[in-house]
Amino acid sequence: MDGFLLFGASVNPYRKDAVERLTRVKAQGAVLVKWIPSIMEIDPADPRLKPFYLKLVELNLPLLSHAGEERSFTSTSDSFCDPDRLRLPLRLGVKVIAAHIASTGKYHGERSTDRLARLMREYPNLYSDISSLTQINKHGYLKEALTRPEFKNRLLYGSDFPLINTALVSPWYYALRLSPRQLLTISHTTNPWDADVLLKHGLGTPADIFSRSRQIPGKDPGVTFD
Repeated sequence: MDGFLLFGASVNPYRKDAVERLTRVKAQGAVLVKWIPSIMEIDPADPRLKPFYLKLVELNLPLLSHAGEERSFTSTSDSFCDPDRLRLPLRLGVKVIAAHIASTGKYHGERSTDRLARLMREYPNLYSDISSLTQINKHGYLKEALTRPEFKNRLLYGSDFPLINTALVSPWYYALRLSPRQLLTISHTTNPWDADVLLKHGLGTPADIFSRSRQIPGKDPGVTFD
C-alpha cells in the first residue's frame, strides 16, 4: 500500500519560545501539531494561548488534539480534554482535529462524542479521526462515526499506533462482520498499518476517509494522521 510517514510536532504552548518553535518545526517539515492536553497539562481554552493559535493559522498547521478521557495513562487531567474546550482555537480559525471522535467519557453528564458532534455543526474547521475505534474497548464507535450525520465529510484516517499492534485490536473481534477471506488476509498482514487499513476498510470505512487527510494541511500531500 502507498503511504507516507510525515512529521507531526508536539509543541507545548506554555513554553516561552512556543511561537518561535512553531516557525522552526514548520520549516523542518511538520504538517501538524499534536497534543494530549490531559497529560501535557494544556488547557485549550486558556486565553493566553491566543498568540499560539494565531501562529498555527498563519503557518497553516492543524492542531491534532486528544479529545475525551485518556485511558492509556494512570494520572490525567481529563477536564482539559472536554471537546468544548476547543472552542477558542476553532473561533480563531485553527484547523482542529479532535482525535478518536472523543470516544471516551462524559462531561457535565453528556457523552464526550455527543459534545464533539454538536461542535461539528458549529465549526466547519473542525475534523475528527477514526484512530483507536477498532479497539475492543471501543465497540460500536466506528459504526457511530461512519453513520452520524455530524461527522459526514469530517473524518480522517488515523491508526493510534502503537496500540494497533497490541491485543486491543484484532480482526477476530469482528468475526461476524468480516468474511473468512478478510479475516485470514488481515491476520496474515505483518505490517500493522496495512492491517489497520484493511480492517477499517473491511468494516465499512469509505475510501474518502483514507484520502481526506491529504487535503487538510492544504499544500502538503500524502499526510496520514497517526
